[in-house]
Order: sequence, then C-alpha cells, then structure tokens
Amino acid sequence: MLNSWRLRMLSLLESLGTVRAVAETLHLSASTVSQQLAVLEAETRCRLLERTGRRVRLTPAGLLLARRGREILDQMAEAEAELHALNDEPIGTVRLGVFQSAIYPLAVPAATRLADTHPRLHLELIELEPHESGPALRSGEADIIVTTTDYGGLSWGADLGVIPLGSDPIVLVLPRGHPLADRTTVNLAACKEETWACDRPRSYMADLTARLCRESGFEPRVACRFSNYLMLLQHVESKRSIALLPALAVTPERAVVTRELSTPVHRNVTIVVRRGTTQRAAVDAVVAALRDHPEIPALSTPHQRLKGDARG
Repeated sequence: MLNSWRLRMLSLLESLGTVRAVAETLHLSASTVSQQLAVLEAETRCRLLERTGRRVRLTPAGLLLARRGREILDQMAEAEAELHALNDEPIGTVRLGVFQSAIYPLAVPAATRLADTHPRLHLELIELEPHESGPALRSGEADIIVTTTDYGGLSWGADLGVIPLGSDPIVLVLPRGHPLADRTTVNLAACKEETWACDRPRSYMADLTARLCRESGFEPRVACRFSNYLMLLQHVESKRSIALLPALAVTPERAVVTRELSTPVHRNVTIVVRRGTTQRAAVDAVVAALRDHPEIPALSTPHQRLKGDARG
C-alpha cells in the first residue's frame, strides 16, 4: 500500500531536484529522506531513483509515480476539504429522543424550523421517557435527548453535556366539577380517598406519583396505568380518576382542570448530548432549534431547585 507521506517526498524530489532541498522543505535530515525513498522503492518493488555522481534523479518509473502521486495527493486534499465542510454543515440524520409531553410543543416545531433552515439535515423523533432516554443516548440509539435530570435512575457523567431548557410544574389533574377544583392549590393529603390514573410501573411519573402520595400519608389507589397521556387524560375526563402530570402533558382541549400543589413540585427539563460526537454541526443545529422555541406557557425559565422539586 502506498504511503502518502513518502509519495509527497517523491513528488517534491521531482519538483525541487535534490534530496537536500526536499529535506529542507520538510524540516528533515537528508538521510531521513533518502531512507524513506528507499522504503518507497521496496513498497512499489520498482527502481524509482538512480544515482549520477553525488546526485539522484528519477527513473521513468519514478517520474510516473511522482506525477500520479501528485494527483493522488491533490485528490486526498480535496476529499479532506469536503469532509471538513460536511463536518461544519448540518447534514445527515440526527435521532432525537423526547419524552411524550414534549413531542408536540417542543420537538415537532423544532423539526419544522430545521426543515426550512437546514434542508440537508433529517431529524428523526423517538418517544423515550426519562427512564429510557439515558441508556439510549449512551448506547447510540439516540444522538440527543430531551429529558429531566430529576429522574433518580440516571447517572450524568463527564461524557455527557447537559443544557437546561426550562422548568415544568407537576400539576394535579381533575375532572371538571370535581370538589377540589374550587381550591387555588391542593394539598395532596386531601386526595387520599381518590382513585388515580398513573403511568407505567417504574416510569418517572409513576414513581413520582407514588412518592408524593406516600409523603402525604397514603398509598394511591390506582384504577389504570397508561403510557399514553391522551388515554390517561380521557380517563380523568370520564370522572373515574385524578392524576399527577407535568403541565406540558395537559393540552387545552381536554375537559379537565389543573391545580398547583400546595408544596410546588417541578421537573427540570434538559437537553443532553454525548460529548465528542462526530456529528457536531448537526447536533449543534438541533440543540439550537430546541432552545429557540416559541413561548410555551407550561415551560418557564430554568428552575432553581426548590425543596419540593421532583427527584424520583
């Protein structure tokens, strides 16, 4: 296999005429250049140089390889320039893992903007809840995730970059006409006789609901467990349950009311990326689109952690 470094020496020898001139150009000793040219002869199994007195000149085979070598080196330089340009231009597929309630208010608008600003970038959206997204990011299933760092099952090391997006309050979701809807805020202890709609077992919201209820002195009586928040909200609408959900998950068209908790609880919404990704320009473009979102009422500025913040 031809070595580009030695090809360059041979091409310079044709241009400059002497081994010493090649050595001075490359900041090497003349003996080093001579040794490397001898290695090139052994690699090609051709006599490339012939000595005339104290000088060397290229044989016909040497001239051929020097000129073809220059073409090869030029093509390599062009390829490197093209790769560098690709690295600086947002291009290719980026897989974005997003928890359910952030897909339509946050991820879909970002994808729409990117389609206009960076048409060579393809954004693939993957629904991943907080207990799924961290492992997916580390395994390469996702290139970027939108998650919450409040989920206790995740570890955030130096290999990950965390960019705060905002703070999403956890709210009590009630059917219209529910007696607790008359209150401005609700103490969860007042809900001990209620029936609950919850997320899947061991998910972020299921764990958080169980923990907050237990801290209020009761075990929630669960009527259903749905991973789909639309189904969960419909169950609450039917007046068969109440629920705790992130405010982002409660859309205006649902026939429910939300109330803040008397001890406020928030989840900190963040973007997380792997450091040193090879798709730096594309990943940066997606992160910028996520951060430059239109106003989302449920998502306030990055939240300073309060005593009641979500940790489960």
